Amino acid sequence: MKEIFERRSIRKYTGEDVSDESIKELLKAAMAAPSAGNQQPWDFIVVKDRTVLNEIPKVHQYAQMLKEASVAIIVCGALDREKHKGYWMQDCAAAIENILIEAQFLGLGAVWLGVYPREDRVAGLKKLLEIPENVIPLAVISIGYPAESKEASQRYDEKKIHLNKW
Repeated sequence: MKEIFERRSIRKYTGEDVSDESIKELLKAAMAAPSAGNQQPWDFIVVKDRTVLNEIPKVHQYAQMLKEASVAIIVCGALDREKHKGYWMQDCAAAIENILIEAQFLGLGAVWLGVYPREDRVAGLKKLLEIPENVIPLAVISIGYPAESKEASQRYDEKKIHLNKW
C-alpha cells in the first residue's frame, strides 16, 4: 500500500476539475471505513461551487487553499444516528483517512482541515452550509490535482512502541 506511505498534505492545486467519478470513488472509500457497531454516523457535503469554496476560508483561517481546490468534502457526524455515544468522531476520522488514501491512489492531492472541536469553525460552517443542528462538521478535506510534490515521509519511530506494558 504505497499510497499510505506516499500520502502527504497537498495545499497547492493546478485548477483542473476533479471528475464526478473520482468524487464518487472518494466517497465510496469513505463509506467503506469501519464504525462502532456499524453505526455509520457520517454525512458528506461535497462542495464544488467556487463561491462557497471561497467563503469557507472566512470561517476557517487555515483553509486558504480552497481558493485553488477543485472540490471540498466536509465530513460530518450525525448525532441522531449514534448507537454508541461519542464514537462518531472516531468513525468519521476513519472515513477521512480513507478519503486521503483514495485521493493519493487517484493521483489527487488533499489535506485534512480540522473543524471540530473549534466552536467558531463549527458554527461558521453550520451557518454557511446550512447544516442541521444535530449534525457536527468534523473536518473539511481540500481536494484537487497537485501543483506541488512532496517526498514521502518516514515517521516510524521505535521509541513510540511499548511491548505489553508502558
